[in-house]
Amino acid sequence: MMAAMAAGTGALAAPAGSLAQSEGVARPGPRNLITDVAGLKVGQAQDAAVRTGTTVILPDEAAVVAADVRGGGPATRETDATEPQNLVHAFDAVVLSGGSVYGLAAADGVVAWLGAHGRGYGLSPKPGTPKSPVIPSAALYDLANGGNKNWGLRPPYWDLGLAAAQAVSDRFDLGTAGAGYGAMAGSLKGGIGSASIVTADGFTVGALVAVNSAGSVVAPGTKQFWAAPFEIGREFGGLGTSQLHAGPDDWGRPKPHPGARENTTLAVVATDAKLTSDEAKRMAIMAQDGMARAIRPSHSPFDGDIVFAMATGKVDVPEPRAAITARLGALAADTLARAIARAVYEATPWPGSDVPTWKGL
Repeated sequence: MMAAMAAGTGALAAPAGSLAQSEGVARPGPRNLITDVAGLKVGQAQDAAVRTGTTVILPDEAAVVAADVRGGGPATRETDATEPQNLVHAFDAVVLSGGSVYGLAAADGVVAWLGAHGRGYGLSPKPGTPKSPVIPSAALYDLANGGNKNWGLRPPYWDLGLAAAQAVSDRFDLGTAGAGYGAMAGSLKGGIGSASIVTADGFTVGALVAVNSAGSVVAPGTKQFWAAPFEIGREFGGLGTSQLHAGPDDWGRPKPHPGARENTTLAVVATDAKLTSDEAKRMAIMAQDGMARAIRPSHSPFDGDIVFAMATGKVDVPEPRAAITARLGALAADTLARAIARAVYEATPWPGSDVPTWKGL
């Protein structure tokens, strides 16, 4: 059965030439979700029988998007279009999905929905000529998780994409939901995670991630997340770092026999800052460090790890721009690490299954 879930401006200043933020404490936004970034909504849909799902990150207006691929087995669509030397510099959505190569069709459902609402790129609009929504997308592998994949010529992803687009909201579920519905994080149930941070000088950074990693998110013999040093409050259990240790070849709870192209962590980091395509690309590159901090190992030949960066352009960026970009990239990495842990912390078993979960350890 398919289910769908809803998912500032002003003068800012940082110390000239410095990476340090201005006085004050950065805190999570009111939802601690990527939708704390002004101008973003998220929609999700899943099919419990198939054990798969889709997540769409939808800006109110076309946003700058960049992509950085580090995994060895990616499944992607329109990522080349995000490169700054290419024609389109503002994008209509980002779609994450289960289903591997089949899941890329989720973007078709989102394209249809956006096109029907008059959104998309049009070089020279003419009466009767539809616009072309440009939607960078990526899919993770959940084809071997025991769900019913006997879909013949009608995989469910077009419908899931449409349902997710129709469900966009500023709130959405974490854990076993959306693109993370069918995911596994090492040998534990994976899922959808999100987190945010608001700086003292008014920038907001958020992250959303579908965790389906070959690597482990917890330290060997413990429930402590690799991301524990970055936890704010008790957002993923508050267990601290006392037992964290990283011995050679001792990763915790990875998948024992990961297959090529059978994993992947898909992430979106976002900010309300008015970034260029080049600056968003740097933010995506820096945010990959958050994946490495939270999953051990990451970016392996078995994973298709990718980070998208989105900038909604609601807040002007003062000089020196490079220092602001560096701060936003560092914040994105930490926020992504937190989101990864939250995905696994909130994950629950599929109905009728005994799949291992973090809370069951």
